[in-house]
Amino acid sequence: MRDELTRKRRTDAEHNRRHLVAVAHTAFARHGPDLPVRRIARLAGLAPATVHRHFPSRADLLAAVLAGQVDRCERQLRAALADPDSRRALTRTFHRFGQWRVREPGLVDVLSGPEFADHRRAHAEAFARLVDRARADRVLRPWVSVEDVRGALMAIPSARTSPAAKSLTRVLLTGLLALPAGEVPAAR
Repeated sequence: MRDELTRKRRTDAEHNRRHLVAVAHTAFARHGPDLPVRRIARLAGLAPATVHRHFPSRADLLAAVLAGQVDRCERQLRAALADPDSRRALTRTFHRFGQWRVREPGLVDVLSGPEFADHRRAHAEAFARLVDRARADRVLRPWVSVEDVRGALMAIPSARTSPAAKSLTRVLLTGLLALPAGEVPAAR
């Protein structure tokens, strides 16, 4: 009986921790990293003491959110590099990272800090490999460089809303990508 209760408490605690990180992720992404812990606790439907039990400070909670974000970026880049279709891999990555930059500006800003320099460098190298592979496969227009693709990606947040960003992403990709073999431009 005691073991069952202990297991139940651990399961509940782990559920609360995951729930807190998910709610904090959304809240920090929308409102920035200075959002008070009390507000996050309210959004999560938990007492502030529960938040502090799992994360003694807002910085600890933010670190958990950012670790998840870095991990998500790494998984997406690994999946893109493993995709044998370089057009699909680059297009999906461009869409995902562009939307992320629009939907989660509070996290993008924090991840630009010096403590994430090594991760940014590794992500930039993986992205460059993705672009280089697309260039080698003639997926990109011949004059498009890695810097061009990065610059286009950085322009997406200027759209400010998700629908506008999707539209801008399509326009940017039209300018970056070569037409697939045998396809001719559509008449307007």
